[in-house]
Amino acid sequence: MKTDLEDTVIQSGPLTAFIHSWSRDWNQFWFRPEAPNTLGAMRIFVGLIVLYTHFTWGLELSTFLGADGLLPLEYRSLLFESPFAWSHFDWFSNNQLLMAVHILGLLMIAMFTLGIWTNWTSVFTALLIISYANRGTGALFGLDQVSSFLCIYLAIGNCGGAYSIDQWIAKRRGAGQGRSCTRNRIAIRLIQIHMCAVYLFAAIGKLQGTTWLNGEAVWGTLASYEYQSIDMSWIANHMWLVAILTLGTLAWELAYPALIWLKLTRPIMLLFSIPIHLGIGACMGMLSFGLVMLVGNLAFVDPSWLNKLLPSSAELELLSEDMR
Repeated sequence: MKTDLEDTVIQSGPLTAFIHSWSRDWNQFWFRPEAPNTLGAMRIFVGLIVLYTHFTWGLELSTFLGADGLLPLEYRSLLFESPFAWSHFDWFSNNQLLMAVHILGLLMIAMFTLGIWTNWTSVFTALLIISYANRGTGALFGLDQVSSFLCIYLAIGNCGGAYSIDQWIAKRRGAGQGRSCTRNRIAIRLIQIHMCAVYLFAAIGKLQGTTWLNGEAVWGTLASYEYQSIDMSWIANHMWLVAILTLGTLAWELAYPALIWLKLTRPIMLLFSIPIHLGIGACMGMLSFGLVMLVGNLAFVDPSWLNKLLPSSAELELLSEDMR
């Protein structure tokens, strides 16, 4: 006969195996070393978008953020009483000094984009974007929020480990290519989970009303003069197409947090993200927002695929030698 102890061991065996298996998968999910290729590519694209958006701030910087600008400090303090909603612009009131600080910020973003001293410039770029967002209360939208969290997570990972001047210099010194490391994996996972949260809550918000469920929401957006950049009035004669676009977008956003993790459906979800976000950018005049969302989706692209698609620093060096 089996003893009580033997029964306990037998009964706890599958449970122990399950715990070990779950622990192993959890560690693989979060902490397996990952190559920096994906983060390096995202750094370039995010940096270019942020450089463009902050350059446009400079065109009317004093008009918006000046001492007598459209966004006075008093307005921000009414909305944000927390001392953590800081901005470095709070320290400057002179318009000339304001512009000088702005130009230094653009230089910092450019260095981040090129991958110069990336461990530092990535952190300062993330702080800079948050600072602009806090100061520009009343003139923000989704682009600023997405750019902020992408830059924060890029600062966590080694985004200068690929496609950067830092890596080119390291290669010249014989340090080799950017190594796989755990913090790259953590950064990628944080971006992926955050992107899933963005789409999930966007879909939940759409379900609160009726226009998305009855298939009319896309028409209301395309017909709005506030966002209209391309005349899409012709689509009013094809409401069946409006319904397909409306319900298809809603279904894609609802399914994204689940299907993007499966190898079989991931390419399909990524493929659909291209016309959805480029369509938003082209038809609603929000190209920068559409592009930054596509960059966020790059987090789900395998680094090995990017390594084959984009030339490494070693390949660029051989190419430059051939051109000589």
